[in-house]
Amino acid sequence: MAVRIVQLGTARSEDEGLRIGTVRRPPRGVPKAEFASRDFYDVWYPELSPEAELMQSAQEAVKRFAEGQTDEATKLWTQFDKQFRKQLAQSASSRTLDLLAALSRTSAFSIGCYCDDERRCHRSILRSLLKERGAVIAD
Repeated sequence: MAVRIVQLGTARSEDEGLRIGTVRRPPRGVPKAEFASRDFYDVWYPELSPEAELMQSAQEAVKRFAEGQTDEATKLWTQFDKQFRKQLAQSASSRTLDLLAALSRTSAFSIGCYCDDERRCHRSILRSLLKERGAVIAD
């Protein structure tokens, strides 16, 4: 058993289990009844997504990376990483991460976001924090 870190909207692995959407907003233009059947998520859990203002700073960093402004982008991403970790250190989020890490040892499930590149997505930070808590993470 393990937790998978996935891109929402992509085909599910055979043994993936329950898919949890750690995103601030549901997918646009998709009826709620189709979220699971279209491989977005089974359960929406926005509590593990960056707060709206913080998400804007991450998007700005990604934009700067795409424009080749590597130094500025790296600085913005580092600030985002630090602030998102601070957000997740709050007691409710921290307990949720502890729970997911423990569940990964006995259950198959996944968490995810829409972003194409995990390296520039909050799910990379979730992966790191879960790993620090001893989660079993599938490749």
